[in-house]
Amino acid sequence: MMKLFLVRRKTLVVLACLLAATAMFYVVNYPATVGASSTQRQLPIYCVQRDQKMLSISFDAAWGNEDTQQLIDILEQYQVKATFFVVGEWVDKYPESVKALSDAGHEVMNHSNTHAHMSQLSREEIIADVEACNDKIEAVTGTRPTLIRPPYGEYDDNVISSIRSIGMEPIQWDVDSLDWKDLPASDITKRVVSKVQPGSIVLFHNAALHTPEALPTILETLLQEGYTFVPISEIILPQPYTIDHTGRQCPGSN
Repeated sequence: MMKLFLVRRKTLVVLACLLAATAMFYVVNYPATVGASSTQRQLPIYCVQRDQKMLSISFDAAWGNEDTQQLIDILEQYQVKATFFVVGEWVDKYPESVKALSDAGHEVMNHSNTHAHMSQLSREEIIADVEACNDKIEAVTGTRPTLIRPPYGEYDDNVISSIRSIGMEPIQWDVDSLDWKDLPASDITKRVVSKVQPGSIVLFHNAALHTPEALPTILETLLQEGYTFVPISEIILPQPYTIDHTGRQCPGSN
């Protein structure tokens, strides 16, 4: 019995040593993965940590063009500058509207060239698509985009790393107006005003049915609450920064 006990004890000691050695090897060789699973995923910027009451409003332009000048006029009335993410094919169809947005002082940024599902593309295909749209925007406005909103709000690690490899920043949003659902203007207004916070990025769509009707009340209400509107390039933070698990961009480095 004593001999059996010693054999078992020796076996347990050997197993414990092997487990300890394996654990040490793992920690030494893969330190970034230990306790950091939530930070491994590549994230775009959804919103920004800001103490000041400032926010950005953005419009995605992929199809219709009926309301572009009306939106420009409303924004001008309230002296608000916005960011418009435009698809390359939209630039092809409406270059005069792209120029009008730029001439009015709004940012014209990238929303892909063909509005494809980027997560289904290779790294090379993503970069080619993005650069094609950049070329078209720069040809009309004279300014090359530095920001992009992936179509459909879809992305994966390959999409985000491909975009950042060419020096661009992927942008999402933390307040969705849902104007694309053709909600009544009152519902759009209530939704946006109730969800905005300092550092928010709000999503609207060009050519959405009730956005021009809702926009003046939204702007008036938020201005009265003390908010300042700036284009997205002015609300995001320069390096060094971190992005937390919610997509909030924060100052400082890891």
